[in-house]
Amino acid sequence: MVSSKVNWKQNLNVLWFGTFVVGIGFSCISPFIALFIGQMGHYNETETSIYSGLAFAAPFVIKMIVSPLWGYLADRYGRKPMLLRASLGMAIVIGSMSLVTNAWQLIILRLLQGVFSGFISNANALIAAETPKEHIGHASGKLSTGNVSGTLIGPMVGGIIAEIFGYRYTFVITGITMAIAFILTIFFVHENFEPVKTQSNHKQPHFLSGIDTAPILMGMFLTTLFVQATNNSISPILSLYVRQLDPTSHNIALVSGIIQALNGVAMILVAPLFGRLGDKIGSHKILIFGVLFSMLPFFITIFVQNVWQLGAMRLLVGISDAALLPAVQALLATYSPKERISQVFSWNQSFQAAGNVSGPMIGSAVVLVGGYRGVFAATTVIALINFLCLHKTTKNIK
Repeated sequence: MVSSKVNWKQNLNVLWFGTFVVGIGFSCISPFIALFIGQMGHYNETETSIYSGLAFAAPFVIKMIVSPLWGYLADRYGRKPMLLRASLGMAIVIGSMSLVTNAWQLIILRLLQGVFSGFISNANALIAAETPKEHIGHASGKLSTGNVSGTLIGPMVGGIIAEIFGYRYTFVITGITMAIAFILTIFFVHENFEPVKTQSNHKQPHFLSGIDTAPILMGMFLTTLFVQATNNSISPILSLYVRQLDPTSHNIALVSGIIQALNGVAMILVAPLFGRLGDKIGSHKILIFGVLFSMLPFFITIFVQNVWQLGAMRLLVGISDAALLPAVQALLATYSPKERISQVFSWNQSFQAAGNVSGPMIGSAVVLVGGYRGVFAATTVIALINFLCLHKTTKNIK
């Protein structure tokens, strides 16, 4: 057995790779999902739009429902088994998407992808349980960049692979990398798990019952939902907004993918710095700063006149995410009872999935009323609501 110091760093590096690949797996299809479905049958425009929307939303809806179950099982039997279940299941399911022949087969496999969720939440729970307390902020900051960066960079990665090798190879390559994450987890992730002893016929309490810090945990759940909603509100209209800003461009898809990926780039570079700072001055202070800062680029984006200005604002959004998401993970780790920590992180993943679904819905609805620029006005308002909720939740944290 290696020392605990080596273990937690090794766990962190392996699980960062795993969460990064999972993020890519959930988002890499988005640039070409409608085109891929269109290749598999003679669907009209309406049918293609409906099937594309179902395929995009399917894993997030299922993840929102089943994540608490995987969290409960992880607290009973260990986080590592849940990591292995999720990584192997997604490797098989995502790889199988390369073989589909119609839209409904793709939708069903995307639903199964949601069933095999839980890698992100259990990676966070394992890191929170196995990392020394003085390094929680740094570890949470680094780990949070994996999933978010993978999710944001995924559309660009998927688009590049599809352009070079074809749509189906995107699923093959992603499935292989997920299988690599499964193998690495077997051999290089260590957990000192002690199951909580419960009496026979003892009813399992609600995961927040009896926890003094329940208001803080619920505040973090809502913050996660708000952050994901604001980040993803632009997803349905990004390429259209880019085309409006630069109507002469012949590379709309590539430019849109790069702009969407800038959030992830900023997070990779900046999040560990905020994590270390949070360890010194308090993660709740970093969180408040992140929410306040996020309102600035959202508001300025209303007035951008070209794609360069849009890209610069998305880069600033990534910096705010680098402050927000690691701080949420660190506060969840700090204020969660150890015997329920997997359930807490799994519920947080459910709220994250809710944000992933509600964000695009909000963006699409606002466009009908306020146009593309109205989406950013709406996200500014949502960020303001998030700040007001956070101020109330964290005012007693010292």
